[in-house]
Amino acid sequence: MDKSISILGSGWLGLPLAKQLLQQFTRVNISTRSVEKAKLIAASGLTPYIIDIENPTDNLQAFLQSDTLIVNITGKNISAFENLLKEIEISPVKKVLFTSSTGVYPQKNGLCFESDELTHVDHPLLTIENLFLKNRHIKSTILRCAGLIGGKRHPGRFFSSGRAIRDAQAGVNLIHLDDCLAIISLIISKNIFPEILNVCADTHPSKALFYQFNAVALGLPKPNIDNADNVINKIVVNEKLKGLLNYQFIHADLMQIDPIKDYDH
Repeated sequence: MDKSISILGSGWLGLPLAKQLLQQFTRVNISTRSVEKAKLIAASGLTPYIIDIENPTDNLQAFLQSDTLIVNITGKNISAFENLLKEIEISPVKKVLFTSSTGVYPQKNGLCFESDELTHVDHPLLTIENLFLKNRHIKSTILRCAGLIGGKRHPGRFFSSGRAIRDAQAGVNLIHLDDCLAIISLIISKNIFPEILNVCADTHPSKALFYQFNAVALGLPKPNIDNADNVINKIVVNEKLKGLLNYQFIHADLMQIDPIKDYDH
C-alpha cells in the first residue's frame, strides 16, 4: 500500500489539512459530498471520494485504504458513526483522529480538563467520542477543539447579524486554523495514539474585548452586549497538549492575532 492517509470531510479544516499532508504522504484520500468540489480537489493533487456516511456507497472501502483516518465532519448522527466503525473494522485503518469539540464540557464556571468526569453529560459528540475510544480494532485520538477561527472564519463578523454578546465578561475559548494544522501534523508524525487533547489557545480575553476589537478592525459596528447577570465563565485548559507535543502555539495570545493579515478575506 502507498503511504496514504484518509480525511473524512473537506471543509474549513479538512481541505487545507489535506493539502498540507501532501508533504508527508504520497496519497491523500479526502471525502466530499459534492461532485463539483471533487473536481476541484483532484486539481490540487488530492484523491477525492464522494462519501456521505449517512448514505454509504460501495466506494467507502476504497476511501479507507490507509493506516490513519482523520474524521473531520460536523455530523452527529450516532447510527451513521456506528456503521462507519463497522467499515473501519474491515479496512486497513488502525488509527483514527476524531475532531470533537470543547462543547462536550458542561456550561459551568471553572476549568475544563481532559480528565474531567463527563458520565453525566448528554452530548452526541461525547457518545461518538466513546464509540471510537472503546473500539478495540483501532487506536483513537480525540481532539476537543475550541471555537474555530482563521481562514474565512473571522470573529469580527460573528455578531454582524446584530445579536448581542452573551456572557460578555467571560473568557473566550478559541483556536486558530494555523494551530489546528500544526497540531494535527505533529500528532500524526509523533504517533500520539490513543489520547484525548484539548485544542485551545493559551489566552482567554473577555468576549466583549475580543469580538468588539475584531469587529472594529473590519470597520463594522461594535457588537452589543447582553448585560444579563448570570455570567458563565468556562475556561478550557491546554496544558496536556503542550506538554505531550512539546508545542508552543503559533497564535497563543488571541489579542495578538492580526485582524487583517491572519485571516483570508
